[in-house]
Amino acid sequence: MKISIPAILVFFTSVISTAANALEYDNGRLGLKLNGYGTAGVLEPDFETPDFIGDWRVRGEANYLITDDNTLGLVYAIDAAAVDEDKFMREAFTYWQNRNYGRVELGFTDSIARKLGVGLPDVGGLRVNDKPLFYKKITPSGPVISDTTLTTGRSALRANFATMPIGKAQYGLSVSGITDDYDYAVDAALKIRQPSGKVKMAYALGASFMSKPDGYRTDAYTPRVYADWRAQVSGGMNLQYNSWMWGVTARLIYDENPIGPVSDGLALGTGVSYDILNYSVSLTYIFSDTGIWNHDVKDYMDHTAIASFRYKYSENVDGWMSLGITTDTPFLAVGMRLTF
Repeated sequence: MKISIPAILVFFTSVISTAANALEYDNGRLGLKLNGYGTAGVLEPDFETPDFIGDWRVRGEANYLITDDNTLGLVYAIDAAAVDEDKFMREAFTYWQNRNYGRVELGFTDSIARKLGVGLPDVGGLRVNDKPLFYKKITPSGPVISDTTLTTGRSALRANFATMPIGKAQYGLSVSGITDDYDYAVDAALKIRQPSGKVKMAYALGASFMSKPDGYRTDAYTPRVYADWRAQVSGGMNLQYNSWMWGVTARLIYDENPIGPVSDGLALGTGVSYDILNYSVSLTYIFSDTGIWNHDVKDYMDHTAIASFRYKYSENVDGWMSLGITTDTPFLAVGMRLTF
């Protein structure tokens, strides 16, 4: 029996359009929210045989307003990136938020350096800022640091604290442990925003120290880390002028006395996007250089450039197309994305 992908997408479009207004509840004290997205498409490495690609995420949140200033909440999310690594959640945590002081999170979630970081402009559906989808179909010939935002994973019990904006600045601190991957990790972050005016700006800076990584890996395309300690720094900037967005990001990783294949180095990226009516276009470039600190082995460099186009058909449905090239392989990808 042949299954029509367009027919399936039309069916899910109608379901989401019908349910979109029923996925959020708020009675003044208790709030419930369920949102997510699904992407289906094809990718052609070397412009030859097309291969199916899929991506999705579902996130649920419940919060209760204890007083006018204090809120308690629970969050659970799962996505394709987590399932690819045989994990049953992307994040699961509880939080307390005070509108005057800030927010505390406890559970399994991203570090504060990642949450306060900035990504690269990209309108395609290849998840450029979070374990890119194209590397599921195009295996790199060496280790690639594909994510330019600092991360220490989501598999360790973590406590995050972020202040409310103090002027234009926001500060954050993370502590994580109780995991087989490392002894403990401490992350810090600073974000500065200028959200008003003709030119809107956001700057982010993150730093991290991890003690005794033991088989630890967050970048899906690098070897597991065995070392005395790992240190990371990251920085980024987003500038918006009318419908133009420009971003620059960088991440530096250093492992002390690594054992086995090296997986530290640097990743740099830049990108620009432009929106007009229901259309968006973007151009993104990422450079990765792995093994720069170890002179006993040859470092591996990877260049990736992607041009993307997106058409927003409705509030919940849009289509996208990306034309890109990695160090060795050009590719074409097209797909449709449904959100709710």
